[in-house]
Amino acid sequence: MKFIIVGLGNFGASLAEKLTQQGNEVIGIDSRMEKVNSLKEKISHTICMDATDEETVADLPLKNTDIIMVCIGEDQGANVMATALFKNLGVKRLISRSINPLHENVLRAIGVDEIVRPEQENAERWAKKLCLKGVIDSFELNKNYSIVEVKTPEYFVGKSIEEIEFRKKHNILILTILKQTQESSFLGTTKNTTTSQGIPDFETILENDDILVLYGNNKDLNKFVNYKSA
Repeated sequence: MKFIIVGLGNFGASLAEKLTQQGNEVIGIDSRMEKVNSLKEKISHTICMDATDEETVADLPLKNTDIIMVCIGEDQGANVMATALFKNLGVKRLISRSINPLHENVLRAIGVDEIVRPEQENAERWAKKLCLKGVIDSFELNKNYSIVEVKTPEYFVGKSIEEIEFRKKHNILILTILKQTQESSFLGTTKNTTTSQGIPDFETILENDDILVLYGNNKDLNKFVNYKSA
């Protein structure tokens, strides 16, 4: 996939590096030359530029970029301006970093696709969310192995644990299945709750809304969530 990461502070730089390590093409942008120079050997491409300048931004390969992430955290005004500019240019998918609740409301009003909250979510988890289709959450055990929560891939809906053969065919382990249910309060309101089904037995049939908790090598996990046919 092709990414543009705007803002190479701690979060943006870490995310750009992890995405590059996973085989993606990443353009890292920052207005500070020292940040650009420090990453030019670690990510695919680096550019020193002002991301709030429309003429300069319009020259970027926006049509060929899958995801643009505005990770500017030091300057809330620059973050909003850059986000609005990319939105007006009609990019495919736009994600922006929020600094506080008010800032998040402004970003939602602009119409970003997703919000990044670095104080709650680290770059490692976002890299997996962006690269593995359907990943809800993840925990990296080391650089090669992870535990991830993923939506059941469409191909496996209606199949049993025994039929799928997680270990034999896909070289991964299924730890449990999470299901979301709605609970009503005595005030008449409802809320979504997630419950674990425990260790699934071989006869368990996967359903469309199931969330699978899987363990394995990152490459094997990636193959599984993108599985198309037998």
